[in-house]
Amino acid sequence: MLSGRRLDLLDPSPLDVEIADIAHGLARVARWNGQTEGAHIFSVAQHSLLVETIARQRARLDRASRLGVLLHDAPEYVIGDMISPFKAVIGDAYKAVEARLLAAIRLRFGLPAELPAELTALIKAADRAAAYFEATRLAGFSASEARRFFGAPPKLSAAGEREYLVPWPAELAERRYLDRFAKLARG
Repeated sequence: MLSGRRLDLLDPSPLDVEIADIAHGLARVARWNGQTEGAHIFSVAQHSLLVETIARQRARLDRASRLGVLLHDAPEYVIGDMISPFKAVIGDAYKAVEARLLAAIRLRFGLPAELPAELTALIKAADRAAAYFEATRLAGFSASEARRFFGAPPKLSAAGEREYLVPWPAELAERRYLDRFAKLARG
């Protein structure tokens, strides 16, 4: 990692996880395999901020829960973002590596290795809502096609759409992710 940490992907230690590495990596990992409109990739960092915004709109969450939402895709800073059909082909090995990384990341930042079921369900719902917006606004899906994959169109304010659904330069995505993390970590 740029921080100088060496992260063992098969046996990750929370002590080798740094938020600067996560933000840097996620800001440079493309959602949708880079197949989105705009001058910049739509990064996993930007997606994570969108998911956290949607989750906050759907439920009252404490600081730790919001942090859990923000970090939901954090393992992708080292393993990348694979599209769901490919994850299914790879199967359990990928899921096991991802789960170990996510547990180490959560522990590093004072969260339980496993989040409560209700929060996990909220994260999945907010993630699907974000995917609907990304698919229809950035990745060329029709509304009916996106509905088939991601469910009914979610609600997001026009301001939220303008803010989160225009791909940002990597440096901006990294800075905004770090800023949000800092705000949540402060309590």
